[in-house]
Amino acid sequence: MKIIFSDKKNGKTAQLEVAKESESTLMGKRIGEVIEGGVVGLDGFKLQITGLSDKMGSPSRKEIDGTRKAYALLSSGPGIVGARKGKRVRKLVRGNAISADTSQVNTVIAEYGAKGADELFPKKAVAKEEAAEGK
Repeated sequence: MKIIFSDKKNGKTAQLEVAKESESTLMGKRIGEVIEGGVVGLDGFKLQITGLSDKMGSPSRKEIDGTRKAYALLSSGPGIVGARKGKRVRKLVRGNAISADTSQVNTVIAEYGAKGADELFPKKAVAKEEAAEGK
């Protein structure tokens, strides 16, 4: 399972992999809840869950309780691309809770820890150089 975390202050985003042993601590958490960043190695940070995706790529909706999948009649929001006034579409979406089928958890930083923002987000130039050296 991946956790994508964003910093609203500088607009940067990064992702970290959750260890299989730590995934059980996230099960049952819902969109809007705050989780400890220590699960992914961000000690002292608190992350607020803003969205989920399952293994098939289905987005989650806050309105649908639990971990189930449902065909919902939607006019905007997650799962809808190119919404127009008056148009509604029935789409397959997932519920608002983390389950074993969840592959991605989107979060924002709600509370900062000891590390600075520069340490959390790798610079693109450095990442490209490291990738070139690894080849």
